[in-house]
Amino acid sequence: MRELDELLLLFLDRGYESLDAKGRRAFAVLLGYPDAVLLEWLMGRMVPTDKEVGHVVDAIRRAAAP
Repeated sequence: MRELDELLLLFLDRGYESLDAKGRRAFAVLLGYPDAVLLEWLMGRMVPTDKEVGHVVDAIRRAAAP
């Protein structure tokens, strides 16, 4: 999914370095979810049940904000 790729690449460029070890593990977990679920989270239409993954989703959304 191109939109998802763009959001994740933007985060890798703008926000990934700010994650601590726990956040980086949560990012790795996040990448294991299906693309459709990731897109719903990143568009704000769904919220992850895993709190740490939710923090990473928030960080990705902030990194993508203008």
